[in-house]
Amino acid sequence: MYFFVFLILRLMGKREIGKLSVFDMVISIMLAEIAVISIESPDRALWATLAPMALLVLIQLTISRFTLKSRRLRLWFDGQPSVIISRGHLNWEEMKRQRYSLDDLLMQLRENKVDNVGQVELAVLESSGKLSVLPRDREPASDEEASDRSENGAFSTRDRESAAGPERGDAAKEVPPDPPRVRFELLPLPLILDGEVQEENLGKAGKNLLWLKQELRQRGVKDVRQVFFCSIDHRGKLYVDRKR
Repeated sequence: MYFFVFLILRLMGKREIGKLSVFDMVISIMLAEIAVISIESPDRALWATLAPMALLVLIQLTISRFTLKSRRLRLWFDGQPSVIISRGHLNWEEMKRQRYSLDDLLMQLRENKVDNVGQVELAVLESSGKLSVLPRDREPASDEEASDRSENGAFSTRDRESAAGPERGDAAKEVPPDPPRVRFELLPLPLILDGEVQEENLGKAGKNLLWLKQELRQRGVKDVRQVFFCSIDHRGKLYVDRKR
């Protein structure tokens, strides 16, 4: 039975292993269930198990051949990709239709090494459940950000000179260098998820509800329930995506 199942999976193609669509997953589950019947009942004739398994493989190969020629049929069996983020804006209606939560989105963005929704040009939820992310082209850092990084993430010129040691002629007058000032940069904290304020994250960011409402009013948002997603990054920059 092991070698027969191995042969079947080879016949079904590499696509079966690399990407499981809904149709592929149903076929795989049914093959496994039928194989278990034969293993648990050794007195059962082997052909009574192999025949339905072979029939399932024949159905899968036939449908796969037809779906290669017809995109409409392919979309009906495999489903079609869903655009979740477009130009930094969340498509919350599509997320609701796919029952795709914000926690799922943030987890898969982190897996793609993206820590901010605003950095995403396009994010597509594939039919296999994988999120494909195309990040935006990074803009050159402003003078303020460059100076902020030099102050918080590296030695200043004076610190490097002090760390290099005393100048010539001042060997007896050694001054220990000042320790570098380093700020830990955390992932953006979600402050609003689907119209609900995350008070715990507000406290972590050192902010309160009054501050959040003032920031939203400056962006033309009168009610927190109008916001689908809002986050704050380590620089205090607020990202707001309104419901449409």
